[in-house]
Amino acid sequence: MKWGIMATGNIAKKFASTINQMSKENEQLAAVGSRHMDSAKAFAREHDIPRYYDSYEALVNDSDVEAVYVATPNSLHYENCRLCLEHGKHVLCEKPFTINEKQAQELYRLAKDKHLFIMEGLWIWFLPLYNRLRNILLQGTIGEIKHISCQYGFVATGARKERKFNSALGGGALLDIGIYNLGFLRIVTGCDPQNVETTKVHINENGTDDYSCLKLTYNDGCIAESVQTIGEELKRNARIDGTKGSIFLPDFQHAKTLILEVEGKEPETIEYPVDINGFEYEIREAGRCIASGNSASAIYTPEDSIALTRLMYDIRMSWNMIFDGEIQA
Repeated sequence: MKWGIMATGNIAKKFASTINQMSKENEQLAAVGSRHMDSAKAFAREHDIPRYYDSYEALVNDSDVEAVYVATPNSLHYENCRLCLEHGKHVLCEKPFTINEKQAQELYRLAKDKHLFIMEGLWIWFLPLYNRLRNILLQGTIGEIKHISCQYGFVATGARKERKFNSALGGGALLDIGIYNLGFLRIVTGCDPQNVETTKVHINENGTDDYSCLKLTYNDGCIAESVQTIGEELKRNARIDGTKGSIFLPDFQHAKTLILEVEGKEPETIEYPVDINGFEYEIREAGRCIASGNSASAIYTPEDSIALTRLMYDIRMSWNMIFDGEIQA
């Protein structure tokens, strides 16, 4: 697959580095587009990309580019993905997919109509350890799930902090990292929560969230707690408690290890290291779907993506957190 990269930030650098380590799988970088020629040129030089452009329009008009990785700010995902699709490019869009459900539905519909592939890049969904976790839960190894907890927090400073909290860019902890928590909960439960209660939230001077604690209740009585913050270092721990045992993940985002404890048995440590850095699995899924002529993934489905988009929107609206320039869905 010949990839174009839209934007040149840190996540784009990680994607480019991953692609460059997948040349034996026929993955290659064809072009990069930025709003500034200097950053596009520097990015291309750093990652051995043959062509670079100072506009996204020029990138999508490159006939050699087959698929585009959209790594622009959250609030721009919808228009940037649409631009790619309207120019005949397959799309892998960095999470969060869009800022509301209507935008997400429109993009999946447009891709299907144009016989193009599109997927949200929630890369943790495809990690090998989560395939094993799903099997453990499906087999009822720990019994009925009663409680789940997960947390994720880091500290941002300087320009990075300004960008993370910028309301016009769709900033805040919920969309930036809370999506990992909520995605993890969907991996475990396989469904939407019946009810979501915010037990604590702090909205900063930028009008975006820097801390929230959520309590999610599911139809089967399972209760989940999710903490997400930009402003405090929190280990990315997660725990699943069932009627017959428990599962602990010391890092549920870079998920390589879980500790399984079942009543009457010794604790078991299960490890699934990644091949590169974790991004490779979503890239392989995109390539597989495109080669098969599919417009969407059957593993991380449009329904899953739209459900998470809707959940985050509903949570934001319960906080009255409307982004600068946001048109209500």
